[in-house]
Amino acid sequence: MERKPNLVLSVLQNKCPRCRHGKLYEDANPYHLKKFMKMNEHCPACGQPSEPETGFYFGTGYVSYALSVALSVSTFVAWWVLLGFSLYDNRIFWWLGVNAVLLIVLQPVLMRLSRSIWLAFFVYYDQNWRQDRILKV
Repeated sequence: MERKPNLVLSVLQNKCPRCRHGKLYEDANPYHLKKFMKMNEHCPACGQPSEPETGFYFGTGYVSYALSVALSVSTFVAWWVLLGFSLYDNRIFWWLGVNAVLLIVLQPVLMRLSRSIWLAFFVYYDQNWRQDRILKV
């Protein structure tokens, strides 16, 4: 029997949550901005639909918001530990600028990751996905 793939790694690699092998997105590069959110209709490995129902991904806004807040808090703590903040200079404004640029640059990655996390909330790993794939075909 095959070992169960790691959930966190499959989510971070944008893999199908049912089989954890097939790719969710047609293009692996999130910075091809014309098609960075284009998903395969079905998982190439197990056939799981990438959009189980119409409007399924509306909830990803909450996940994306949580990821953005977590990133902002972590950059704030890192800035505070490494450079510190003071009332007598403008280091906090530098952090705000750096954080804003970082959020803008990482937005395609965060959007893809939020979709992958959202799908993994509702579609669970199926250890018999190979047999189910054969039966469907």
